[in-house]
Amino acid sequence: MAYDNGALDATLAAAAGDDAALMRELRGAFLDSAARQLDLLKRARCDGNWTVAAMRLKGLAASFHAEELLAAADRAVNAAPGEPMAIREIEAVLARFRTPLRR
Repeated sequence: MAYDNGALDATLAAAAGDDAALMRELRGAFLDSAARQLDLLKRARCDGNWTVAAMRLKGLAASFHAEELLAAADRAVNAAPGEPMAIREIEAVLARFRTPLRR
């Protein structure tokens, strides 16, 4: 099953125009950055580190208009460090962003 990444794709298209290579590069940069913050979340053991990683992820999501990731990161901000449900939710959202849209 493929998911429509709507606002994220629209944001990338607005930035890249008709340049497919640039759009792939921007998507890759977004996913790499999100993966780094997710890794920091997974390794966070104190409130401060957890909150910083969740807020960075939230900011990244807001920058790219990725509403689903923004909501998941917002829930993570309020979760306890290492909260498995918060991590799984973010992983699921990122997996959907990696799935190409089929029309």
